[in-house]
Amino acid sequence: MSEAPLWTPGEDRIADSNLMRFIAFANKRGESLRGFDGLHRFSVADTGRFWDLYWEFAGIKAETRGERIVTDVDKIPGARFFPDAKLNFAENLLARNVDRPAMIFRGEDKVRREVSWRALHDGVSQLQQGLGAIGLQAGDRVCAVMPNMPEAMTAFAAVASLGGIWSSCSPDFGERGILDRFSQIEPKVLVVCDGYHYNGKTFDIADKIAAVVAQLPSLEAVLVVDYAGTADAAAGKIDKAQTLQAFMAPHAPAPVAFVQLPFDHPLYILFSSGTTGVPKCIIHRAGGVLLKHLSEQQLHVDLKSNDRLFYFTTCGWMMWNWLVTGLASGATLLLYDGSPFYPNERAMFDLAVEEGMTIFGTSAKYIDAVKKTGWRPCETHDLSNVRAMLSTGSPLSMESFEFVYSGIKSDIHLASMSGGTDLCGCFVGGNPMAPVWPGEIQSKMIGLEMAVYDDQGRPMRSGKGELVCTTAFPSMPLGFWNDPGDEKYMAAYFTRFPGVWCHGDFAEFTAHGGMIIHGRSDATLNPGGVRIGTAEIYAQVEQMPEVLEALAIGQDWDGDARVVLFVRLAEGIALDGVLEKDIRTRIRTGASPRHVPARIVAVSDIPRTKSGKIVELAVREVVHGRPVKNVEALANPEALDLFRNLPQLQA
Repeated sequence: MSEAPLWTPGEDRIADSNLMRFIAFANKRGESLRGFDGLHRFSVADTGRFWDLYWEFAGIKAETRGERIVTDVDKIPGARFFPDAKLNFAENLLARNVDRPAMIFRGEDKVRREVSWRALHDGVSQLQQGLGAIGLQAGDRVCAVMPNMPEAMTAFAAVASLGGIWSSCSPDFGERGILDRFSQIEPKVLVVCDGYHYNGKTFDIADKIAAVVAQLPSLEAVLVVDYAGTADAAAGKIDKAQTLQAFMAPHAPAPVAFVQLPFDHPLYILFSSGTTGVPKCIIHRAGGVLLKHLSEQQLHVDLKSNDRLFYFTTCGWMMWNWLVTGLASGATLLLYDGSPFYPNERAMFDLAVEEGMTIFGTSAKYIDAVKKTGWRPCETHDLSNVRAMLSTGSPLSMESFEFVYSGIKSDIHLASMSGGTDLCGCFVGGNPMAPVWPGEIQSKMIGLEMAVYDDQGRPMRSGKGELVCTTAFPSMPLGFWNDPGDEKYMAAYFTRFPGVWCHGDFAEFTAHGGMIIHGRSDATLNPGGVRIGTAEIYAQVEQMPEVLEALAIGQDWDGDARVVLFVRLAEGIALDGVLEKDIRTRIRTGASPRHVPARIVAVSDIPRTKSGKIVELAVREVVHGRPVKNVEALANPEALDLFRNLPQLQA
C-alpha cells in the first residue's frame, strides 16, 4: 500500500466545494455537521431528513413535495421516498432558457454543433407537441437506437415531459440484440438514426431498423434522425417511418408543458447486459433517479452550473442516463459519437482542450489503453481547465491511478466510481474533500450505507467479501418489467441476505476508509475453496507491455476449479515459455501464489459487451461446452469461437 496519497485537495478547493456548501446549508437548518464523514453518518442515520434537506438544497422543481419524506424506511425493498410529491423529470432538466450552450456535440466525422438552452427548449416543445398529437401518454414506452447526440437528449426530454418511459441502445446493436430488449416492453414510438460513424467508417442501419420494426407490432410511429445524410431514403424503407424533421415541422415552438407525476412514476427502463440470458428490464423511478444523480454529481463530482461535463458513453450504457441529468445542474454537456481512438489516441484530449472540458468522464479500460500507447497527454495538451477525471465500468488498477497523475495531470481529482445499471447510479465514488490513494475508490456515496459481508452475512471490517447496501435509497428500482410478484427482482438482489441489497461485487474496505472492487462476485475464482477476484489478476498482468488485455475464468477440473488466464498480446509478441514464466512471476509477487493461473492461453480477441465490459461468464460457458444464451449482447460475439474446444484446456 502506498505511503502517500497521489493527490490532496487544497483548502481553497475544499472551501469552494458543493459539499461544504451543503454542510453549511444543513447546519443553518439546525444540524451540526462537520466534514464529509459527519455528513455521511448523518445521511444514513437520518435518511429522511438528509433527502429532505438535499431536495431543498438542489432546488428540485415540483408541483408539490408533500408532507411525507419517507415511509417504511427500514424495508429493503419497500421504502418509499416522497410518496406525496408531484414532479416532472424533464422540467428539472430544462430549468434554464438562455442563449448559452446546453450541449456541444462533436462527431467522429468532424461535425460540430452547439445547441443553446433556448434551442433545446424549442426542440423539446416541437417534439412534445408531435408526440402528443399521436396520443403518447404517461406510461407509454418510447425506444431509441441512437448515437450520443443532441437529438437523443431532446427526444428523451420530450418523452419525459409527457410522462413517457424511455429506453435506448446504441446503433451498433444487432437486430436480435435490439429485439431482445425492446420487444419485451412494447414501445409505441421508435427513434432511430439513419446511420453512424465509427473508426473512420460510416454504417448504414436502415435495413436493420426495417427488420426490427417489422417485428415490433406495438409501434405506431418511427422517427428517423438525419445523421449520415440518408434520413429520407431510410424513412422510405421503414414501415410507419418519417424523418424527425418532418414530424416536428408542423409545430411551432411554445412553452413546454410538463405533466406532473408521482415521485415513483417510471422514467427509464434499463437492461442488464444479458450475456447469460434475455436482458432483464429494470424500471427506474423519475424522482429517485433525479435525486440520486444530482447528489452524486453535485456532492461527489462537485458539478457546478459553469462546468462543461463530458462522459464518453453510448446510449446503451447507463452513464448516458447519468450524463443527461447534468443538465439539471445547468452544466453544458459535451457529447461525442465515434471511436475514442480515431484518428488516434489523442482524440478525446483534443476535445478536452478545444471545448474547455472541466470534467472528463471515461472508463477504466480507456485510461489503461491510453497508458499502453506510451503517450503522456500532459506533455502535449494544456489540460488546465480539466479539474476532475471520472472512471467507471470496471476496476481502475493502481498503475492506472498513478498514470493519471504522472501522465495526464498532477493536480486533478480522480474519482473512481462503482455502481451499476441496477440502481442507475453509484454505491461508492469520489470525495472532492479527501485525498486520492492509489487503487482506491475514495468513499461511500452520501445517503447510502455500504458494508462488506462474509458468506454467512456478517459484516467484515477487513478482507474481501460481498458488497451490500444496508440502507434504503431513492433510486432503488421499482422492479423488473413483466415480473409477476417481483420474483426475479427479489432473486436478483435481496434473497442472499434478506433485508439488504446484495450487489454482486467482490470488494474490501481500505485503511483509509475507501474501497477496492475486485470484480463481479459471480465471476470470482475459487481454486481450493479460496475466493479470488479477477480484477486482482488483471491489475498485475495488464501492466506488462506484452499484454494488451486479459480475461480469467475458473475451469471445473478434477473435482476443483483451476484458474485459466487468457491474454491478448501486443503485436509481434508470442506466448512462449519465457513470457508465461514472467506472467506467473508477476502475478505471484504482485498478488499471491493462489492467483497464479494453472493455464495461460493466448487469444486474438476478448469478447465484451456493448459498453466495453469483458464477459467472463460467457467465456466460462463456452469453455465448459455450454451455450451462451444471448450473444447479441456482445460487441464482438465472433470472439467467443476463439475459446471453444481449446486443446490447452483438455489436460
